[in-house]
Amino acid sequence: MDHQGAPLAERLRPQTLDQLVGQQHLTGKGSVLRTAIEHGKPPSMILWGPPGTGKTTIAGIIANSLKVPFYTLSAISSGVKEVREVIAEAREVARAILFIDEIHRFNKGQQDALLGAVEKGIVTLIGATTENPSFEVNSALLSRCQVYVLKPLTEDDLKLVLNHALRDDAWLLGLGLDLKETSALINISGGDARKLLNLLEVVADALGQGGVITDEVVMEIAQQRIALYDKKGEQHYDIISAFIKCIRGSDPNAAVYWLARMIEGGEDVKFIARRMLILASEDIGNANPNALLLANACFEAVNKIGYPESSLILSQCAIYLATSPKSNSATMAIGAAQGAVREHGDLPVPLHIRNAPTKLMKNMDYGKGYQYSHSYEGNFSLQEFLPKEISGTAFYDPGKNAREEELRKFLKSLWGEKYGY
Repeated sequence: MDHQGAPLAERLRPQTLDQLVGQQHLTGKGSVLRTAIEHGKPPSMILWGPPGTGKTTIAGIIANSLKVPFYTLSAISSGVKEVREVIAEAREVARAILFIDEIHRFNKGQQDALLGAVEKGIVTLIGATTENPSFEVNSALLSRCQVYVLKPLTEDDLKLVLNHALRDDAWLLGLGLDLKETSALINISGGDARKLLNLLEVVADALGQGGVITDEVVMEIAQQRIALYDKKGEQHYDIISAFIKCIRGSDPNAAVYWLARMIEGGEDVKFIARRMLILASEDIGNANPNALLLANACFEAVNKIGYPESSLILSQCAIYLATSPKSNSATMAIGAAQGAVREHGDLPVPLHIRNAPTKLMKNMDYGKGYQYSHSYEGNFSLQEFLPKEISGTAFYDPGKNAREEELRKFLKSLWGEKYGY
């Protein structure tokens, strides 16, 4: 594909906020970040979100908007020396932006080397991370940065990316491709716009002039030529995805295989352990509450031990989680409850369960009629705990497993038909 020059994803990288697909909560008209950029005063920031959602692009757009020097470091290949060199260069200009990709991989020493420059405004730091910065970025540095959360791109966002590419890229336009189906392109790329464009480029190159893009054709080409669009370490995300899906699918054999692939590849033990900790609630939950305890113990242990001994602890935890009964009822419950909050807004707390620390509040009937559960038989009293507008809404639907079936019976014995248990 030499005839095309730069990769498709690079050729089509948005140059302005208006060209960026998705992230309207950050970059739409009137948003906090857009306003800061338009006023020429963006703060130092951490952009946290999945791969391919626009972190690097937003950093570039900020630099273009401010027309200031733009320095880029990768946390994988740069050390304290490189950080200090960039800061020394930045001192020579009035203002500069320092973009650090995968900032969660910077150790404490590297992050500390940034602190003074960020504090004094020598550089505006933009860090990009796929990991929760609360865990991975020093509190001192984090306190000097705004954290902006990028959302996964929706299917409609990704279709827009595809259509823009076929319309705006001269090489693709010249091929006259017919985009019949998009599901395979979108599913294989996993919501990552960069990966989506890399895959489209591979498919277009394989099909040639007048090619018809169908799901079947995309699957066939992707299986044969996967390495061609796996240019920037995307396999890191594919393998952790496979690992999690194997555990969710109760296959300990496949789980330890993908675990071994990550171990042999030198993957960060905390990254693996954190993913299992999330899975313990997301996919096992109350079907086996001990899963969360073991996953947390695993996370604590690998933090203390590191490689190679951590391999044993990770293996034990992965096998335990894979062979555990599964339930996503806790995940679904909080999702449904958050949906109700967004739909109904801030519904008032029923008076009888409000806090009533003052005499005035008591006179206003705060807390009046509240029944203290422990004063009743079985430590339970039938009373209303939800706002009246959503009374009787069951957010928690116990999963179909031995432990939660017992919970269902218990809840039904308390609440009768109120919640449909």
